Amino acid sequence: MSKKSKKIFVLDTNVILHDSSCIYQFQEHDVVIPITVLEELDHFKTGNQTINFHAREFLRALDELSGEKLFDGGLKIAVNQGKISIKLDREIHKDLAVNFSSKSPDHSILNIAYHLAKETPSRQIILVTKDVNLRMKAKAAGLLAEDYTTDHVKDIATLYKGHRRFDNTVDSIIDQLFNEPFEIDPKENFPEEPPAPNEFFILRNNSRSVLATFNAFKEKIIRIDKNPAYGIIPRNAEQTFVLDALMNPEIKLVSITGKAGTGKTLLALAAALEFRKKYTQIFMARPVVPLSNKDIGFLPGDIKSKLDPYMQPLYDNLGVIRNQFPESSSKHQKIKELLDNDKLVIAPLSYIRGRSLVKIFFIVDEAQNLTPHEVKTIITRAGDGTKLVFTGDIFQIDHPYLNLESNGLSYLIDRMHGQKLYAHINLEKGERSELADIASTLL
Repeated sequence: MSKKSKKIFVLDTNVILHDSSCIYQFQEHDVVIPITVLEELDHFKTGNQTINFHAREFLRALDELSGEKLFDGGLKIAVNQGKISIKLDREIHKDLAVNFSSKSPDHSILNIAYHLAKETPSRQIILVTKDVNLRMKAKAAGLLAEDYTTDHVKDIATLYKGHRRFDNTVDSIIDQLFNEPFEIDPKENFPEEPPAPNEFFILRNNSRSVLATFNAFKEKIIRIDKNPAYGIIPRNAEQTFVLDALMNPEIKLVSITGKAGTGKTLLALAAALEFRKKYTQIFMARPVVPLSNKDIGFLPGDIKSKLDPYMQPLYDNLGVIRNQFPESSSKHQKIKELLDNDKLVIAPLSYIRGRSLVKIFFIVDEAQNLTPHEVKTIITRAGDGTKLVFTGDIFQIDHPYLNLESNGLSYLIDRMHGQKLYAHINLEKGERSELADIASTLL
């Protein structure tokens, strides 16, 4: 390999906080860590958030590589990989001084990359950051800048939806699904494209239609019916698919996407309540993504008043289910009993991190605001008898460094598609109200 083709990647702090193993993802190319990045990581070492974990893990890995060459020429990262080096702060380059203050950490990182580009014209220098604004500044200064895309979904347009519709299904297939044993062999009777495990179908022929799914364990297309869960009746085919996946004990992992008002969280909670006796607890959690990326400690009041605004949508969904029943009814009182006895727990995701997930129905709401690493961490904690449900809208991301391709929910759908234990359904039809559906589509 020529020296020219061997690149130098300068890493921003947010890349490391996103993935502590990032330095191993640049193959034979060299990696530069500005000293400002280490200073910023030092502020993130303490805490129980995922970013704190990444800060600690990266600093430990760097310490294992430590030596004088880390500041002078660099050290080999691993076999068949490039070198890693730390660059000390430099006086702001005269080309940047007019537009960029030397006091900003971002500008210090930008300045290191710019000096490298000027001093090593034989090498291609690339600034890697998840900060869109810093990428724009780098490009304005004539530098190459990229997002960290190792865990990005390759093509969001083809992301698995979990269900298909066929309008010209032959009558014999519909007849078979309406008669015992209510199943068909997909190899003999189904369209050429093979069904994915636990994929759902609307099979139509003029005025006749049937809902079905490919049962990955039976390897048959089986009919499904519109079954209610704790008083919640599915209002359309997609919601019927969701409840079927949620109430199937063989499916251990379910993801549900859709815009506001499609019923994602409501259906997940209703299914959990319907099957509560199979689980020791029901957990409902969501990530706290604070305003302006500030920690909740900046907000006034005690911890409960700080968190209530974030958790309120979960309580609202619980209220919809509870208010279907008279206060004197057993189902209404059961929900209060579950809350009082900590059998139904609603909490921020960070408060549940580290707990053992055994025989738990675990609902993670707003999962589009999780990183791929956070999603992986949650799933790998699942013990025997646990069911995990991730809900969210990949088009409504509040996290400053995530987008359609890089958020944990898109990553989950892309990587788990095709697994027997997994089902995904994308809800497209809003059921909150006609006004809410129009607003969600048009505004």
